[in-house]
Amino acid sequence: MKYYSTNRQAPPASLEEAVIRGLAGDGGLYMPERIPTLEAAAIRSLKDKSFHEIADRVAQAFFGEDMDPDALTAIVQDTLSFDTPVVQVDGAIYSLELFHGPTLAFKDVGARFMARMLGYFIRRKGIDREVNVLVATSGDTGGAVANGFLGIPRIRVFVLYPGGKVSPIQECQFATLGQNITAVEIDGTFDDCQALVKAAFADGELNRRLQLTSANSINVARFLPQSFYYFHAFAQLDRAGRAGNLTVCVPSGNFGNLTAGLFARRMGLPVRQFIAANNRNDVFLEYLRTGIYTPRPSVATLANAMDVGNPSNFARILDLYGHDHAAIIQQVAGCRYTDEQIAATVREVCRAHRYLLDPHGACGYQALLDRRLQPGETGLFLETAHPAKFKETVDRITGIPVEIPPALQAFMQGKKQSIPLGKDIEGFKRFLLAQE
Repeated sequence: MKYYSTNRQAPPASLEEAVIRGLAGDGGLYMPERIPTLEAAAIRSLKDKSFHEIADRVAQAFFGEDMDPDALTAIVQDTLSFDTPVVQVDGAIYSLELFHGPTLAFKDVGARFMARMLGYFIRRKGIDREVNVLVATSGDTGGAVANGFLGIPRIRVFVLYPGGKVSPIQECQFATLGQNITAVEIDGTFDDCQALVKAAFADGELNRRLQLTSANSINVARFLPQSFYYFHAFAQLDRAGRAGNLTVCVPSGNFGNLTAGLFARRMGLPVRQFIAANNRNDVFLEYLRTGIYTPRPSVATLANAMDVGNPSNFARILDLYGHDHAAIIQQVAGCRYTDEQIAATVREVCRAHRYLLDPHGACGYQALLDRRLQPGETGLFLETAHPAKFKETVDRITGIPVEIPPALQAFMQGKKQSIPLGKDIEGFKRFLLAQE
């Protein structure tokens, strides 16, 4: 299958090229030339399959013609060493718990899958120089990518993050590892970090001298595997007789997760509607309401992984629907929550249902509650990270100390190793060239 650029100015690429390059030469995001569909019978049979079997079925549909099927199955098996269970929280509202991976965040799936797929293509292509992975993070992406790529031969990872704007535990997960992982602390916002990554890809000299790629959700190998857990969640709800008339709410920052869900729907997954839950960074909600997209600088909130003022995957959503605003709002709704509302939701759900939300999942839960599901409807929200990753915030809201899982405690024992940089591209370019 070929992959085209959302800007339509670059030649089509193979899967191998799209994964290794990350971003198209014209600055656009790669999209598959077609989206495979699963027959209704195959969808109905998912309830009888394991997570591995479901993920392999979806992966083979997308990637099977472009790589060895057995190698792809092995990548799926290696990626999914953990489950993503669905848990009932309140009546017809269910949580898809995506925080059971190594860094306790939903991005573990896409990051681990991409690391192994990139390694496969590096070996197949016979690349004998190091591949430099650039990734911008507003919170959880950095830890997931760093741990997914840790120790993989011929790959170096540079994690750009906004200084003072990620939680201490999040920072520990990528800034204490060393080896082939370098943490770069940018004096700015996530949008500044993302702009530096995009500027690096657009720089001719950097691309001549360094083999660059991205592990953000702009890379097709990062965002497409996130469709696996939508199918797995449907299967779990179907076993319980609750998969009919399904609404899925996705806490949204850079919109890779929502885009993966929309791809799953296009593949045949019967989701009636998606809701994009925003915090104060609500440029997508404004687009849904007005049809006008106006990026703006991000602002800091309790749900820091959603602090994105110019989400990259908006371009993919537009392309998926042919830039048709009316078609998008038929299938995607939006909502917005302030820090005060997020805190109130975390506190009330803890009190009433003995379920501890993280600030991002709180946005997803509250959106379904506000939607007032009708009889026969099921609401599923994505609980994207373990609340202990935001321990100071959650402790303050609930008054009950969050127990830190052993996996997070291990990260906290390491020593911070980060390189401070400004947000100017020339300084970042000099830094990268010095690593050559």
